[in-house]
Amino acid sequence: MSIYISGIGVSKGIAISEAFVLVREQLDTTQKTLPPSEIKSEIKRFKNALSLANSQLHAIKKKIAKDTADDIVSFIDTHLLMLMDPAFDEGTITNIKEHSCNAEWALQMQGERLVQVFDEMEDPYLRTRKDDVLHIVKLIQTCLAGKKQEDDQHYYKGKIIIADDLTPADTVMMQHQKVAGFITEYGGPLSHTAILARNLGIPAIVGLRHARQLIHRNETLIMDGSSGVVINSPDKKSLKYYRSVIREENAKRNLLRKLTGKPAVTLDNKHITLHGNIDRPADIQLIKKYDDTGVGLYRTEMLFIELNKWPDQKTHFKTYKRAVKALNGKPLTIRTMDLGADKEIQDTIDHGPMAHNPAMGLRAIRRCLQDTQDFMPQLLAILRASAFGPVRILIPMLTNVKELDQVLALLDQAKQILQNDNIAFDENIPVGAMIEVPAAALAVDAFAEKLDFLSIGTNDLIQYTLALDRIDDEVSYLFDPLHPAVLKLIHMVIEGGKKANIPVSMCGEMASDTRYTRLLLGMGLTYFSVQANALLEVKHIIINSTVENLQSEVQEIMQLYDADEINLRVQQLVNFL
Repeated sequence: MSIYISGIGVSKGIAISEAFVLVREQLDTTQKTLPPSEIKSEIKRFKNALSLANSQLHAIKKKIAKDTADDIVSFIDTHLLMLMDPAFDEGTITNIKEHSCNAEWALQMQGERLVQVFDEMEDPYLRTRKDDVLHIVKLIQTCLAGKKQEDDQHYYKGKIIIADDLTPADTVMMQHQKVAGFITEYGGPLSHTAILARNLGIPAIVGLRHARQLIHRNETLIMDGSSGVVINSPDKKSLKYYRSVIREENAKRNLLRKLTGKPAVTLDNKHITLHGNIDRPADIQLIKKYDDTGVGLYRTEMLFIELNKWPDQKTHFKTYKRAVKALNGKPLTIRTMDLGADKEIQDTIDHGPMAHNPAMGLRAIRRCLQDTQDFMPQLLAILRASAFGPVRILIPMLTNVKELDQVLALLDQAKQILQNDNIAFDENIPVGAMIEVPAAALAVDAFAEKLDFLSIGTNDLIQYTLALDRIDDEVSYLFDPLHPAVLKLIHMVIEGGKKANIPVSMCGEMASDTRYTRLLLGMGLTYFSVQANALLEVKHIIINSTVENLQSEVQEIMQLYDADEINLRVQQLVNFL
């Protein structure tokens, strides 16, 4: 009899295969009190384990194919950097000395402290970085025990792997072993493992609690990485249906691949700009995997977070120049850093305790204007990078024109500094604003007069408009991109751009969601900046849409206030030509 169970689908794709349940030996991390004479040797044992863990990760990195995209390799590099972080090394050694305890217990205590730090962060991406801490702790503890993780890799090929959790290193190796998919008991959609699975094209489900008890080795499974559904011991009818879905998905993927390099032009000849979003220069390789296009949003705060400090001008410049050159003449939109509140680095912690409402605290351009001596190096570096290719500057979280005037004045100062030093840059570099605060949307005309372009950040715009914390489970159900107030603000910004004759883009999650592509086209949006893996799907909808026909439909939707009716009408647009 078929048994249906479900977790969180994090990497789309359907797999039909036998299960391979990965069972790892439980590690002993109980506390042991050591006499003073053994403390020195215990510290040495811990350092040897660190060295061994480092060697194991380097060995895995060497097995990665040479043509693998940099962004995938970077996940292994992240764990290598964490191994060298004093938070693991010095913190654990301090615990050994202060508590006269074994390295396993000292490391466990240190790991729990670090996990608590990440748990208290509001940003969902940063909060899930605790998974990396847990993975590193487990790797070092395995090395302390003098054991290797179970090596059943020759059994992996073509199987669906069932595990408690997988590290990025595990995930890369499983792709190398050509697994059909994987299911884990823990993890979330923003974990490195989930992100890697999506990048590598491995169907994946996480958060399926007790999976190793519910599923047994060699049982036939159907897993749907989109819905998170797993069918254990499927009947003939289910097998027939899902095999047909796999054939349809393969045909769709082949069709989408043919769109690579083709312009995004609608059936009524409207040319749409379609760019990708990145967090680091290495992400450009992922964009190129799908399409050869530009970058509509480069979130620079990841550079700050990875360094855990304000980068100097040289570091900024080197990073941005690398991105510009990787694009080979395609445009790069660089957003100035959006740090603050929950996304803190060591250099900004001195500002005081975390704000009571971090999303509305000292963040983004507010932080930059308070620390102009640290903001100036980023402006100088962006300007210098503009000498090597088309670059645009995007300012986040603006709420009033006074802030914009301050930024433009600082930019003029930066230009003067470079001119005095005879350093080349684009003197007419375009400057734009993120419209992500309702106040900015309502005053869009005033911003548009002073800017070269606008970009709608829907994630925050929806959050601020509806007065909710989008990552608070108790109110997240209220997060609604189709709320009439949200739609009116988006339309207001698009119309404001048209009136000022400047382009308007959308770079938030709403732009990447194909359920809304035709709605946005009908509202007049002509510039989408999306996640790399959404590029071809969004393009497919664009080239099969007639904007002129969509406009009248969308105008009717804009007059509605009933949530169910709006959702129904927007769903109907998906099949509308």
